[in-house]
Amino acid sequence: MRIITGKFKGRHFDIPRSFKARPTTDFAKENIFNVLTHYIDFDGAAALDLFAGTGSITLELLSRGCSPVISVELDRDHHRFITTCIDKLESTGGEEITSASKVLRADVFRFLKTCRQQFDFVFADPPYALKEIPQLPDFVLGRDVLKPEGIFVLEHGKDNAFESHPNFLEHRAYGSVNFSIFRQ
Repeated sequence: MRIITGKFKGRHFDIPRSFKARPTTDFAKENIFNVLTHYIDFDGAAALDLFAGTGSITLELLSRGCSPVISVELDRDHHRFITTCIDKLESTGGEEITSASKVLRADVFRFLKTCRQQFDFVFADPPYALKEIPQLPDFVLGRDVLKPEGIFVLEHGKDNAFESHPNFLEHRAYGSVNFSIFRQ
């Protein structure tokens, strides 16, 4: 897993083979962030990474200057891995990165029901087999977690389509990785 750009550009992290989570490919991540720069200025933006998995998106957001970055991941090992990666960045010149980030071990749906903070940017990369994926845009957009004009990106498989959603902006596909972009 590699950080594409920003303060920590080029940093690599080896993901344990035992992990169930699949990180967003570098190709897909680089391309979607190129698209997103037309919608949002990441520097200083408050960001939320749902289903954080390996932390690939969290680390990219921190590298691009987002603060704070809240990551939500239920799996204990994945949560620990993300925390370790953030600690490594801070120990190698990422001064105060841990104060700009918070990694929560929690269920995403429970977190969203109780979250009182608003974000400029929300990214969700749920397991592609998650049965709630079709309802996820309404769940996120209806919870008041996005600031007005905030951007929500949902990574999903090819079997999901969101073009008819009232907040839908655009869809991008990079190989088998699909992103739907929404605006609050």
